[in-house]
Amino acid sequence: MRSTSRQTPTAGQGRATRPRSGIISGYVLRVIREQQDYTQEEFAERLAVSADTIAGWESGRRPLTAVPVGQVLAYRHRLMQLGSPPALLQALGHALEADVLLVSALGESALTGVGPLGSMVIQRDLIEILAWPLGGGTPRRFRELPPPARSRRGPVPAGPEFTTGDRARFFATMRRAAEEACGSSQFLLRRQALYLAGLDDQEDTRSWLAHQQRTARPSDWLSNWLNLRSVAMVSARHGDPDRLSHFIDTALADDAGASANLNYWAYWIGEVPLELSDDFIASRVPGPWPGHKLLAHLAEGIDIRHGYLDLNIHSVWSLLQIRPNLLRSGAAASVLQDRLPMMLDSAELSPRGRRELENIRYAVRLAEA
Repeated sequence: MRSTSRQTPTAGQGRATRPRSGIISGYVLRVIREQQDYTQEEFAERLAVSADTIAGWESGRRPLTAVPVGQVLAYRHRLMQLGSPPALLQALGHALEADVLLVSALGESALTGVGPLGSMVIQRDLIEILAWPLGGGTPRRFRELPPPARSRRGPVPAGPEFTTGDRARFFATMRRAAEEACGSSQFLLRRQALYLAGLDDQEDTRSWLAHQQRTARPSDWLSNWLNLRSVAMVSARHGDPDRLSHFIDTALADDAGASANLNYWAYWIGEVPLELSDDFIASRVPGPWPGHKLLAHLAEGIDIRHGYLDLNIHSVWSLLQIRPNLLRSGAAASVLQDRLPMMLDSAELSPRGRRELENIRYAVRLAEA
C-alpha cells in the first residue's frame, strides 16, 4: 500500500517564484522595533541604514538572511546597546536559522541527511519559531509581550506569513523526506520531517502518520522508541490521545524508556547543549542536566487544556523519582502546589494521570515537611 501524500508542485504549478527567505526574521525584527517604540525611520537612523532597508527587512523583500554574518552580528550588538530585550535578540537568532531551514526545506537538500533537518537535533525554541508561519501558533515569548505602544499603520499580520502555495510545498517536501529517508544514517531526517509534516492541518495527516508508523522498521531500540514518540505526539496534536496513552504505557514502562523520555525533554527545552545526533537520549541514566528548567516546563504543562497532559504528568512523576530535591527550591514547586488541587478535582483526568498526580502531591508534602 502506498501512503497518501501531497504531490509536490511542478515547475508550472508554483516553482517559478522563490519563497521570500526572510519572513520570520523580518517579522521578529519588526517586533523588536515596536517593543522599543521606534518608527522605521527612527530605527533606521539608529542602525545607520535607510528606512527602505528596514522596511525591506521587515517584509522579507530584502531578507536578513542575505546580510553578511559579520554585519548581522554588528546590528545585533547595536540592538543590545539600544536596550532590546535579550529574549527577543535570542529569538531573532532562531528566526534567522528558521528562515534558512524553511527555504532549504523547499529544495532538494531537505531530502538528504546533509541538509539542516538531517544534520542537527532541533530544540523547542527553534521549532516554535519555525512552526509559526506554518500554523503552529504564536511562540510563548511573543504571546507574553505587551502590545506596541503606538498604533500600527494599516493592516499588519499577527505573525510571519507563508503563502498557501509555499505551505503546501513545504508539507509535501516533509512527507516526501520522511517517506524516502531510510537506514540509520537518515533516521534523524525522517524523524524531524515526520514531526514537521504533522503540523499540516489537512484531513489526511493523521492517516498518513499512522501509515508511516506501520511501515517504519527501525533496526535499533532508540530509533524505534523515537519513532513511537514522534507519531504519538503528532497524533495527540491532531486529537488522537490513544497513541500517546499507549506510548506512555509501553515505551516508558521500564528504566530505559523513562530515562530516554527525561533526556529527550531536557534537550528539547534547552537544558542540554546542542547535539548533532540522538544518541545521548539512549543513556540508561538521565544525563547530568540539573532539572530545574525541565521541572518548571513540565509543571506549566499540567493543565487540562494541554494536549500532552498525561505525558507531562507522567514525566513530572518520573523526574521527581530521580531528583526529589527539585521540590525544595524554585518556582516549579509553587506551580505544582497551586495546580494540584484544581487538577485533582477535574473529572477529565485519566486514571493513570490521577494516580500519578496523587503521588506528586504526596512528594510535595514530603518536601515541605
